[in-house]
Amino acid sequence: MESKTYISVVLPVHNEEGNLNELHERLTKTLKKMGRTYEIIYVENGSSDDTVRVLKKLRGAKVIVLRWSPIMTKTGQTAALDAGIKAAKGELIVTMDSDLQNPPEEIPNLIKKMNEDDLDVVSGWRQKRRDSIFIKYLSKFGSWMRTQVLNPGVHDLGCTLKVYKREVFEGLDMYGEMHRYLVAILRWRGFSVGEIVVKHEPRKSGTSSYNWSKMFRGFVDMWQVWFWKKYSDRPLHLFGVGGVFLMVAGSGLLFFLGVLRLLKLISLSGSIWPLMAAFIFFTGLQLFVFGIILDMMIRTHYANGKEKSYLIKEKFEV
Repeated sequence: MESKTYISVVLPVHNEEGNLNELHERLTKTLKKMGRTYEIIYVENGSSDDTVRVLKKLRGAKVIVLRWSPIMTKTGQTAALDAGIKAAKGELIVTMDSDLQNPPEEIPNLIKKMNEDDLDVVSGWRQKRRDSIFIKYLSKFGSWMRTQVLNPGVHDLGCTLKVYKREVFEGLDMYGEMHRYLVAILRWRGFSVGEIVVKHEPRKSGTSSYNWSKMFRGFVDMWQVWFWKKYSDRPLHLFGVGGVFLMVAGSGLLFFLGVLRLLKLISLSGSIWPLMAAFIFFTGLQLFVFGIILDMMIRTHYANGKEKSYLIKEKFEV
């Protein structure tokens, strides 16, 4: 008889009181049909409605409530996913939204794709979005930008419905809006990634929290992820090369001006060019020193780890 947990489903929750009962019923029914051991983990993240009360009545659910206060913003979907994934015990970890736009019935299809193609990650592709026009085009623009910069190997990085092998998360901490780029990060780390088209249903209850602010924060994090991919272990290669280039350019300009002055071809009295050459040189020097300092900081980061971006208030099982 199977004793270890095979599937862990992790769901971040924020103001979804109207969707949870139907979601849990459909999710439980789907997982039972698969005939494998499973667990369902809801991570509540600063809801202002009756979400926590509803979660406490869901039979067979594990619930994590993140600490939150009115004077701080909620910690975000990435932190909720990170907390749920770290608590998961399954060999496979499924992530999905709790707004019922990701049909739970798609989970067997993702796992089937993973097993057939021997993949480490399978991502859902919402080919036909069922969102408002504003969210649809905002999301399309974000997806286009992420594809151009990160080359993730899938069409829909923003779809939360994904299945992962447990080992892909070893040594990985998520923060910011990293969940949107997780597939790209895992692909860079050498894990095999695939995707399948999944259904996307219209929202039945509640409102989407996706807006311009989230897109902007995600845009900033996208460049952070890009930098981390290319220069996380060698930031001096980025800032050092730029710094050396500017130092050489500034020195070369000073030398050129000096030669012209010695030959009495130009007069530097009142000229801005010597100041410009010095400015370029010292800017390059600052970049070079900054690269060395950043390199030391990153080495310390790898050696000592970092403080988590969230705190868990309570855990309970229903």
